Amino acid sequence: MQEIETRIININIEDIRKKLLGINAKKVKQENQINNIYDFSDKKLLNAKGYARIRIVDDELKNIKHIYMTTKKLLNQDKYKVMEENEIEINDDVEGENIFRSLGLELVQSIKKYRESYKYKNTLIEIDVNEKSFCPFPYIEIETAHEDELKEVVELLGYTLDDTTSKTIYEIMEEWGKRNIKGL
Repeated sequence: MQEIETRIININIEDIRKKLLGINAKKVKQENQINNIYDFSDKKLLNAKGYARIRIVDDELKNIKHIYMTTKKLLNQDKYKVMEENEIEINDDVEGENIFRSLGLELVQSIKKYRESYKYKNTLIEIDVNEKSFCPFPYIEIETAHEDELKEVVELLGYTLDDTTSKTIYEIMEEWGKRNIKGL
């Protein structure tokens, strides 16, 4: 599956929630996640802006647990981030890890995140709050298969496309770190 994705960083969560409710977006997820990122020892996947992941989700809306095994590969990063995503739900994160390890992958990073997701038409708007040691500010991800709808959502939330970024979270954090080191 291909998805068009963009981010708006350092958002005001309450303001975004109000705007989402104002456009009648439906809350579809409220979850705590553990995202275990896997790669080869030479970081081949991450260097190509992709990754393998096992995501453990505690769904607070339905009070159930899900585990997903995913690979993502960057296809294009010009205007938006366009990713190829392959994902399957699995029953056991340890077995998923064993499969990745048997392919030569190793655990690179484990990231905890709170995510709230809203659906507007065919677009998913996700409020992400990562553990502060990984990303110290909240952001939204907007994912869709329709470019016109992505633009519509960005504008309905009070932003322009100039406020968005197609950068990966790793690129954003690298830039953020450089700005803070320089005291900006």
